[in-house]
Amino acid sequence: MTDFHELTMCDCSICRRKNALMVKVHESHFKLLAGAESLSEYQFHSHTAHHYFCKTCGIYPFHRKRVTPDNFGINVHCLDNFDPAGIPVRQATGAKMQ
Repeated sequence: MTDFHELTMCDCSICRRKNALMVKVHESHFKLLAGAESLSEYQFHSHTAHHYFCKTCGIYPFHRKRVTPDNFGINVHCLDNFDPAGIPVRQATGAKMQ
């Protein structure tokens, strides 16, 4: 069971290509337990959001959000034993952001 109220998919150029299913989490509720040394960061467009990738396999686990930088977007496909079934998915329109 989870208290995630919604998940999002974004249509911006990077999100559309990685096809991640994200949940917004305030930074006070986010703790990276292991693997920080294996992460690489990517920034594009305004260089405000911070996108993190595994240096070894390329998986995209999370990013620090652009519009709400005190929040992380977590790719729920990277959460062990998490089933997103039944959680509403909102389509975000990141492609129209300037």
